[in-house]
Amino acid sequence: MSKGDLVYELEGKPELRVAIPLGLQHVLAMFTGNIAPIIIIANTLGLPEDSKILMIQSAMIVAGIVTLIQLYPVWKVGAGLPIVMGTSFAFVPTAVAVGSKYGISGILGSSFLGSFTEVIIGFFIKPLKKYFPPIVMGTVLFSIGISLLPVGIQYFAGGVGAADFGSPENLFLGFLVLLIIIVLQGFGKGIFNTASILIALVIGYIVAIPMGKIDFTSVSQAGWLSIPKPLEFGMEFHLDAILKFAAVYLIVSLETLGNVSGITISTLGREAVEREMTGAVLADGLGSTLAAVFNVLPNTGYGQNVGIIALTKVVNKFCIATGGIFLIIAGIIPKFGAICAAMPPSVLGGAVTVVFSMITISGIRMIGKAGLDGKNATILSVSIGVGIGFSQVPDSMVHFPKVLQHFFSDPVVAAGILALILNIIFTDRWAIKESEARESNDSIENKDDLAAEKI
Repeated sequence: MSKGDLVYELEGKPELRVAIPLGLQHVLAMFTGNIAPIIIIANTLGLPEDSKILMIQSAMIVAGIVTLIQLYPVWKVGAGLPIVMGTSFAFVPTAVAVGSKYGISGILGSSFLGSFTEVIIGFFIKPLKKYFPPIVMGTVLFSIGISLLPVGIQYFAGGVGAADFGSPENLFLGFLVLLIIIVLQGFGKGIFNTASILIALVIGYIVAIPMGKIDFTSVSQAGWLSIPKPLEFGMEFHLDAILKFAAVYLIVSLETLGNVSGITISTLGREAVEREMTGAVLADGLGSTLAAVFNVLPNTGYGQNVGIIALTKVVNKFCIATGGIFLIIAGIIPKFGAICAAMPPSVLGGAVTVVFSMITISGIRMIGKAGLDGKNATILSVSIGVGIGFSQVPDSMVHFPKVLQHFFSDPVVAAGILALILNIIFTDRWAIKESEARESNDSIENKDDLAAEKI
């Protein structure tokens, strides 16, 4: 086997000149997704610029560390597969809801304790997996995407509270980024297609400079080298917030299992084994525990990176590890984080609006895979209609008990839990109905056979 062929093998050590570009390709594909949730939450909560820079640094370092653990497991933690980790968009709606009530310390405390839900799931993969069929997962992904779309448009227009909200300048920057993404996705090849979102952000960022949309004061004040401190914002623990995060962790663990299967089937030609599934979910959960300690949102495996692996067939762990190491190095350079933090909201909005729509489409695909028979149609309609509907009309819940107000105020949690419960109820009922239908058909066939014999 030549050294060049090593990139198509799980193990092995290709030359650095081959490994580094392939690793950076993965970093480019996930970079926007890794920092965008941080910027959104920090801006929503009105955190100061230095806090935003700290969180971006931490997000990159944690993503790099947990990616390396997924590649090279520690005990049972890690799949031993080329899974690229990063900050999860799935938690943004829940983090916004919790943060508006309890602040950043409430988000981190809820994320910390909620992460143990995923750790527990990691040890009980087999018996729990049956409760999360595609209709449940699809409903959750659809809810996440739909819930995030208003956030994307708010950024597109300049960010909530901006003095120039909806100004022609903001809309120009948002549409510029959006147009570049469309062109690169439609006509770009190689890295121009894979990293279309990042390229669009860089161009939008550069165009925004002469427009006076970027303040580089924080960049000049930021240092060149530092390691973020843990528990910078402290933690607060509130039961309703913890339960909300726990519900999202429940769903995200199944998304991770989907990524694991996507890698093994597309590149290794086999289904994922139980050790790989357990290790991946444990790394997801404990990686999110680490993320909370280091001041950022939960981590999860990135689907777009699974897509790159499936497309290129480059499954070599050493190549992906170079990308993880790059993330760690970038994370300990505050100036790098400050440059990212200075990005105008409208530039980010042009990109994340597409990303949020992609999440919605992923949910639609999964729902389509499940099929919309009587049972699934009922689960979807009730979960979306009630779970999302009430959250959009808060005044309708004024007479609800507090616990239900908290539940329905988060559309992702409400839709996900309703889909889970309805699926459990209906699966048993539909099994009985199908059994009765089969018995009825057998009875009719037996009667027909007797009638034929008499003739």
